[in-house]
Amino acid sequence: MAHSGRVRLGMVGGGNDAFIGGVHRIASRIDDRFELLAGALSSTPEKSQASGEALGLPRIYDDFTQMATAEAALDDGIEAVSIVTPNHMHFAAAKEFLERDIHVICDKPLTATMEEAQAMAKAVESSKALFVLTHNYTAYPMIRQARAMITAGELGEIRVVQAEYPQDWLTESLEKEGLKQAEWRTDPARSGAGGSVGDIGTHAHNLACFVTGLTVEKLAADLQCFGAGRELDDNVHTLLRFAGGARGMLWCSQVAPGNENGLKLRVYGSKGGLEWSQEDPNYLWFTRQGKPKQLVTRSGAGANEAAASVSRVPAGHPEGYLEGFANLYTEAAEAIRAVQSGASRESAMGLLPGIEQGMAGMAFITACVESSARDAAWVSL
Repeated sequence: MAHSGRVRLGMVGGGNDAFIGGVHRIASRIDDRFELLAGALSSTPEKSQASGEALGLPRIYDDFTQMATAEAALDDGIEAVSIVTPNHMHFAAAKEFLERDIHVICDKPLTATMEEAQAMAKAVESSKALFVLTHNYTAYPMIRQARAMITAGELGEIRVVQAEYPQDWLTESLEKEGLKQAEWRTDPARSGAGGSVGDIGTHAHNLACFVTGLTVEKLAADLQCFGAGRELDDNVHTLLRFAGGARGMLWCSQVAPGNENGLKLRVYGSKGGLEWSQEDPNYLWFTRQGKPKQLVTRSGAGANEAAASVSRVPAGHPEGYLEGFANLYTEAAEAIRAVQSGASRESAMGLLPGIEQGMAGMAFITACVESSARDAAWVSL
């Protein structure tokens, strides 16, 4: 069968009252590379049916097992599936589709437990399908710019990496007020061993590694649960030691009033430094040692090819969160078509985050939890 036109897409999770499902649906449509045809959108058949009808889906299923079985049997069944459930459902759902060689686009973190993560890695290895993890910040134009500059040696030898991701939305115990987003994120059974460290700390860790090309060898972490009666961390301070000698610090918090989505990255090398803030994503500050600070803007003077390749609109028009997700979806569509045409999975993936980045994120969460339990002892990843 010839593979052309839009990639036929299904979705697991992302029903009427879910936040991230809507984001993925918008992202998949921005460049018109996917068509959403099927879904098992909620934890109950009734909710799934209602959500599917609201979206006008041609095929609505009671659960993901039923969906995977039925879609694999169709000549025009889905080619890829988005998994946008809480963390504890990622593995079981992904496995069903990977076993049937249906490509998987999964929200982060990889899974709720390291055991599941290892099983996921085996499932990906055994499948012919691609596995994409939506670390969307890696697809922002100025993040691609920063990575290319560091790869080209413009900062010299990397010495210091500072990543932070503060939010304020869990300052009060919203999980006790019935807010679904807060309920599952603060529940170890659904979120896993990490709270804020899994939800947003993994983004900061992933971004630091993606931009610098470095890997964390050891860390020392101090996790707090400030919310009354809360079982999972809502604030984390971590010291990082990178392979090759660079040092770093990572702070993530969901109890920092005045911070909405304050992901920031600062990287300093022997020749210069870079600073980027997610809330002002079209700007990248670059300083050559001994020279004045330079402001590089998306699609502006000084923007490189790496940034241009994921930019859509002229300079000065804000581009950010939804477009970052869309860049991953478009690169995923290209990767899917490439493997369907005979390319290897490795070559098709390009800069897309996949199972390796997922495993690195899980190792980061696990090490942070272990280190904190041992009074911030140094733990090897």
